[in-house]
Parts: sequence; C-alpha cells; structure tokens
Amino acid sequence: MANLKKFLPHLLVLVGFVIISLFYFSPVLEGKKIFQSDIVQYIGMAKEQNDFRDQTGQEPYWTDSAFGGMPTFQLGAYYPHNYVKKLDSVLRFLPRPADYLFLYFIGFYILLLCLKLDFRLALLGALAFGFSTYLIIILGVGHNAKAHAIAYMPMVLGGIILTFRQKYLWGFLLLSLAMALQIGANHFQMTYYLLLLVIVLGIAYLIDAYRKNIIPKFFKALGVMVVAVILAIGANATNLLATQEYTAHSTRGDTGLTIAPDGSEKPAAGLTFDYITTYSYGIIESLNLFVPRFMGGSNAEDIGEDSEIYDALLKLGASPVQAADFAKSAPTYWGDQPYVGGAPYIGATVIFLFIFAFYLVNGRLKWWIVGGSILALLLSWGKNFAFFTEFFIDYVPLYNKFRAVSSIQVIIELCVPTLAVYGLYKLFDPKLQKEAKIHALKWSGIIIGGIGLALLLFRSVLFDFSGAGDSALIQQLGADFVRALKEDRKAIYTEDLIRSLIFSVLTAAAIWLYIKQKITQNWLIPALAVLILIDLIPVDKRYVNDDDFVNASQMDRPFQPNQADQQILQDDSHYRVLDVSADPFNSSRASYFHNAIGGYHAAKPGRMQDLYDFYISQNNMEVLNMLNAKYFIVPSEGGQPQAQQNPNAFGNAWFVDNIKWVETANEEILSLKEVDLQNTAVLNSEFKSDVSEEFNANGNAEIQLQSYQPNELVYETNASSPQFVVFSEMYYQPGWQAYLDGEEVEHVRANYLLRAMNIPAGEHTVTFRFEPEVVNTGSSIALASSIILVLIILGGFYYKFRNRE
Repeated sequence: MANLKKFLPHLLVLVGFVIISLFYFSPVLEGKKIFQSDIVQYIGMAKEQNDFRDQTGQEPYWTDSAFGGMPTFQLGAYYPHNYVKKLDSVLRFLPRPADYLFLYFIGFYILLLCLKLDFRLALLGALAFGFSTYLIIILGVGHNAKAHAIAYMPMVLGGIILTFRQKYLWGFLLLSLAMALQIGANHFQMTYYLLLLVIVLGIAYLIDAYRKNIIPKFFKALGVMVVAVILAIGANATNLLATQEYTAHSTRGDTGLTIAPDGSEKPAAGLTFDYITTYSYGIIESLNLFVPRFMGGSNAEDIGEDSEIYDALLKLGASPVQAADFAKSAPTYWGDQPYVGGAPYIGATVIFLFIFAFYLVNGRLKWWIVGGSILALLLSWGKNFAFFTEFFIDYVPLYNKFRAVSSIQVIIELCVPTLAVYGLYKLFDPKLQKEAKIHALKWSGIIIGGIGLALLLFRSVLFDFSGAGDSALIQQLGADFVRALKEDRKAIYTEDLIRSLIFSVLTAAAIWLYIKQKITQNWLIPALAVLILIDLIPVDKRYVNDDDFVNASQMDRPFQPNQADQQILQDDSHYRVLDVSADPFNSSRASYFHNAIGGYHAAKPGRMQDLYDFYISQNNMEVLNMLNAKYFIVPSEGGQPQAQQNPNAFGNAWFVDNIKWVETANEEILSLKEVDLQNTAVLNSEFKSDVSEEFNANGNAEIQLQSYQPNELVYETNASSPQFVVFSEMYYQPGWQAYLDGEEVEHVRANYLLRAMNIPAGEHTVTFRFEPEVVNTGSSIALASSIILVLIILGGFYYKFRNRE
C-alpha cells in the first residue's frame, strides 16, 4: 500500500500529461491530422516503398521513385529484430503530434526525478520544456524525427546522472533504453549534439571527481555507461550500419569530385562551409530566446488588420480582403537567415528562473549546464562566429556532416529549464541563507531589467528594423510599404519586449513573496506553472494551432494526379519523369506518381546531385536521355502542368560500341559532354579488371526489360556476339547484385552513376537484385544486443532482490 501511495503522484502526472497533450492538439480527437509540409514530402518519397510493402509484406530497401533510384534506409525502412521501434511505438500511443508532446513531457519529468527533485518541480519543468516554442514549431512543419530525437534526450541525461549517483542498475536500465530509443529516432544530428553536451557533462563530473578524490567511482560509472551505450548502439545496428553505408554515397560523403560546374575547386568530402552555415543565428538575434519576436518572429507573421502594412496596402489599391490576407503572413522577420518559421522562444519566466538559479546553484550541475549552453550558443551563430565554426568543421570529427547549425540551440532549450527548475529546488532549501536568495533575486532583476529596459528605450538607436529582403519589397510594393513594414516590426518588437519584462516582474514578485514568507511552496509552484503556461502557450499558438489541422484524407493522400500525371500514367512501361513545373530536386510530388529523376531529401544521392549541378539543371538532353527521361512535366500558360514525351530517351538498357577509360571522378563527369553516350560508355579505370573489351557491337542484338520490381529487374538478351551493355539504373555497391542465367557476375559503374556489364553471345537472362548484406549483418547484431541487454537487466534485478532478501 505504501508503494502504491508513493507511485500515485507519478501516475497522476502521467495522466495529466496525456490530457494536456490531447487538449493542446485537440483536433486529433476529431480524427484530424496536422498538415506537416515535410511529412507530405516524405509521403511522396516513400510511396513506392509503402505500396510494395502493403502488396508483398516485404521490404524492398530500394526505391526507383526518387533521384533515379536510392536505398530506403532513410525513408522509414523496416528492419528485422528492431525491438527498439516496437518499444517506441508503445510509448507513442497517442495520435500524432500529441505523442511527441507527451514524450517531451515524460522525458524531461524523468530527468528531473533523476536529479532528486520532487514530482511537483519535475512537473513544472516538464511543462516548461514541452511547450518551448521551437519544440512546437518543428511539429508544425513536420520535423518529426528531430522532435522524436529531442524528446529522448532528457532520458539519456537522466540515465547518465543516475549512474554517476551510483545507482548502477537503474542508471544502466534507463541509459541503455533511452539511448537506444534516441538513436532509433533516426536524427543523427540531434544525437551528435547530445553527444557534445554529454562530453561537457563528463568533463564537469571528472573535474568534480578529481577534486573529491573519487576518480575510481567515476570510471566505474563510466564503464557501466559504456556497456549501456554499446548495447544501445547494437540494438540499432541495422539502421546505423545502413545509414553509414548510404552516407558514403550521399551528398554527405565523397563522390571523388573536386570541381564545381564552373571549374572552381570543391571540397572532396562533407558539406561546404556555406551550406553548413546557411542557417546561422545572428549574435544579437539570440535574444529571441527571451523576446519571442525580437527580430520579427517569422517570415510569415500574422499581424492583423491593425498593422501599418494593412493601411499601406489599401493605399496601394489592394482590396480589404487582399490586404488582410497579406497581413496574415507578413514578412516581419528581419534577421539574416533565409527562412524562419518562428523564434526558439524559451520563455521570459524560464529565462528569469535560469539566471536566478545561476546565483543559487553551485557545483558540477551548474557548470555542465552553463558550459553546454554556451557551447551550443556559440555554434548556433555559425558564419557569424566563423573562426569557432571553422575550427569545428575542420577538426571535430563528423561536425561537417550536418547542416543548419542554428538547430543546436535545442541544447539550450534543454539546459535552461533544467537549471531553472533546479534553482527552485535550492530556493526551497532551508539550509540556504535568506541573504543568498535575496542576492540572487536582486541580480537576476538587475540583469533582466537592465537589458530589457536598454533594448526598449534605445530600440530606435540600436536597430533600424531593416530586413534582407526589403530591397526586393521596395521594387515590388514601393518604399512607403517598406516604411510601414518597419513600423510594424518595431511595434511587435516593443510589444513582445514589454510582454517579457512583465512576465519577468511577475516571476520576481512571486519569488519575493516566497522569500518574505508571504506564500508557501504550495502556492509558488502553481503560480510559476501558470506564468510559464500563459507565457509560452500563446506564443506557441501563433505558429501551430487548430488551423493547421486538416481532414485525415488530405494527409493520407496529399497529392492528386493532374492532367499531366494522368497522361503519363497511361504508359505502363518502365521509364523516368522529370518534373520541371517546380524545383525537381526539392519536391517529391513526381515521386508520388512516377519514377522521378528528382525528389526531396536532406541527404540526396551524391552522384545524382553532381549530375544535376553539371547537366540536368542545364537541360542537357544527352544526359537526360541516358537517365531514360521519357517524360517531362512542364508549366503551361494556363497554369496546369503539361506532359511532354521525349522520343529520344535511350530506354532501360542499350549496347555500346566502345569504352572511354578515365582516371578520376572529374574526368568521368566532364566526359559525359564529350562523347556520344548512346554508343560510348565512360568508365573509371578502377573497373578495368572487371571488364572485357572483347565485345563487338551488333545492330541485331536485343535487350528487353521483362519484369520490374523496386528491388529486382529481369532482362532478356539475345546477341550473336559478346556485347557491353549500359543499364539506365543507379549503380550502388554494395547492395545490387547482378546475375547472368542465375550465376552471380560482376557489374561496374558507367557514365558516372549508371550500371554496365559484359554480356556473352546467345540468349541470356540478366537479373539485378538488391540484396543489402548490411541488413542481414545489422539484424544479427541487433538481435544479439537485445538478448544481452535483457539478460543483463534480468540478472541485475535478480542480484538486487537476492541481496535484499
């Protein structure tokens, strides 16, 4: 009975999290789904894979529907013995996106319990973390994998902290499961950022252990954690190994190309500095952690009909409806980033509590949180703090594999509420002198008040509220419109700055009343909870609200075939489509209906991206012909896309007369514009040992594609002499295996990214099967790791309870 009473508050909190998650995203109770632009793109990319799975019950692990062909390793492929995914599905029992909000809450709640805070403070912290504006915004646009990975970060930290507290069994259990779930969320950039924070944490604990002369205990805990992490990695082995394999073939890897289309030098591996830092936070822009629309909020801010631009548009001749529509998505953001969907607002209340805690909390917790926050802040500035970013790109392993450095601010959004709530724990500590608490409150007020008042009083001196896109707006709508826009930017800056100062004053007042014993903990905690919710939720609702939900069918089937699609789909042969009615390499619409040359992915196949940069973007027809681009979808004057057939596409495979040997990737790609691709194959000399040049092109030779599935293609050939054939299919090794009459044979890369092989005289069957060995290897490791993990946990509990007896 005592144990039940002890567990009851936590059960009630869990129920509360469920209710709050469903209440915030209440349209899910009506069967609606949130419209997420990135998920729409994912649905297009994964359509062929999902259809194949539904029809056969098997995984193809390859799709031809995007970029000419690519593995589905990063498109939601299912792997054998992926028990982590099964556990995750149990935890995410709520409809999306309420499930992710619930995970935010429960993960942070567990972290604070591991820090020995009571359930009330843990609940307060969970609400502050879960409703952090950036975490809600990413749900609105469909960055589900990112949200998923962030949600498990606090649990991982909780497991580490428990282990350092010498709670080895519980720490091992929590760390191994949380780390497995975090890795399984499949957003390795977030996992990498978590690793950076854990390194800072480890340094803080090591220094503390040295000072306390408990180094052996530190390394014992470290040993337990290493085993837990190894097993967590092992449980995700298939996805990790498959991702590692694909990364080498993607834009994150090295295609060997060292020149750009204009002839300039290009890095041979990894992403470029400019690409990595495209989304870099401005140094002063980071104040939007405290003031939500410090720099205008988003590129499409709803500022209503009371705005200056509404009046300016009316004067320009717009109708009231047109002016109102424009004011609902006004370009108020005036920072330097290309696009911002909203500010990563942590909350004025939480920021005040964080600064307050900085003066109250001492020791390793304070320093790993502050150190991690500073590191994340500096890295989020990207090109605006170039020397620091360049150091990490050049010298820190794997840092150059990730783009959008601004997203590392999620570490700040994790650290700040942690210290903020722990500061309340210290506030409630009767052993801490009252003078220390007053001192902390005084300096928190001076810092927040001083900065806030300076930004308010000198706003016109400090800023001109000009945005990067204003010159274009002047050309389109005139200087008067931009002047009105600047006034609106200034107005919402002022409004939100005053708003944040008010919440800071109210937070300070509540703490003051507690210190003066006018109210108790039982009143202060609910008061702060109310302030946090009133502070954060209205800002969250600016960017993600009920209007973002649509009927489920609109998300289940986000694309409808247009006239061009219907015309093309009448052709049931095997071919590719290039959709130039939109940006072909940033849209999965064509992939939903066709085998597309383009697609949408953060890590596109590297050689296809190179080919796009050099030739496809320039409409090089020879290259498009070799890619079997039989149809183009083009815009028309009437607005309805049209289909154009290309009669010169080379088809699925063709025989060539000769081979041009080259030495480098640069020569490979440049040779494509120098040879007749229908008669000459361009091969890298690395494949010389696998190719026989004893072939004789014969005009009577035939090759036909007899059957097609994403992971298997069967051709029939008939020739009176040996031939060399090029297949209009993407070369990907290891993975694709070639068979001649059932016997495995070698095939090589031709024309920079296609397949090619020798064919002997006579009638033969050529089969290509996608048989990724990485899946078999990874699945075996995942099964073994899962078994070992379960055995260790069961053994640990047996040992624990036997000793108790």
